[in-house]
Amino acid sequence: MSPVKPVLNPDGVSVEGCKYIYAPAGQAGEYSPLATNPYRGCGHGCAYCYVPDVIRMERKEFDAGAVPRPRYLQHLRNDAFKYQRAGITEQVMFSFTTDVYNDNNRTVTRPAIEILQAHGLGFCVLTKGGTRALEDFDLYRPGRDAFASTLTSLDDRFSLRWERKAALPADRIKTLRRFRDAGIFTWVSLEPTLDVEASLAIVSATHEFVDLFKIGRANYLPMTKTTDWQNYTLRMLDLLNQLNARHYIKKDLQRYLPRGYPNPLRIVQHH
Repeated sequence: MSPVKPVLNPDGVSVEGCKYIYAPAGQAGEYSPLATNPYRGCGHGCAYCYVPDVIRMERKEFDAGAVPRPRYLQHLRNDAFKYQRAGITEQVMFSFTTDVYNDNNRTVTRPAIEILQAHGLGFCVLTKGGTRALEDFDLYRPGRDAFASTLTSLDDRFSLRWERKAALPADRIKTLRRFRDAGIFTWVSLEPTLDVEASLAIVSATHEFVDLFKIGRANYLPMTKTTDWQNYTLRMLDLLNQLNARHYIKKDLQRYLPRGYPNPLRIVQHH
């Protein structure tokens, strides 16, 4: 008799009892159906980061660097096995509460990707690590996986003020182009939007080698209340459509979409 398949959660995507491969909720859920978080802490020192508050970790400790979660690879392997038995092959995203291409500890990043692949799962990485991601370049598969980067500006000085230890914008952009040239699906997260003109400039500078833009706003910052988000959304839509660039407008900005505007939540993230 074949073993009973694992029970799915009500979302129909994630497996009951699995905590290391999970279905993110809220704003994170707009980015990916599944996710995993290999580390506690990050080290990029982004001034706008809300994660320390969410995971109840002192910001000083969070910014000090990434530390692998205890027995993470063992737990990930156990969850991945259950997903394989359930027949789930979705992309799993790295990562909402850390950056797997941080600047000080990446020891479990490659093994984690290999575990997902060995159990039939795809993966997607969202990072501000730039060329550090090329360490695992050989693992990305054009027909299964995706590579993404968060961009807030094209200006190094701006980036150094807001994202002290992240890769500089040109480094992230060079890495996006490298992945796209290899046939890997690429996307850019324009969230947070810290400067309207900067976000528009990013789209203009990168659309030729970025397959998808995910557009959000800033939260928990002074510009949250001072930015004209309707004007920003409409200007961004005009630019994206002029460039024929695929995009998803996140829920925080959807109230400003023209009636009936096509805005599918899930776009296939591989070629």
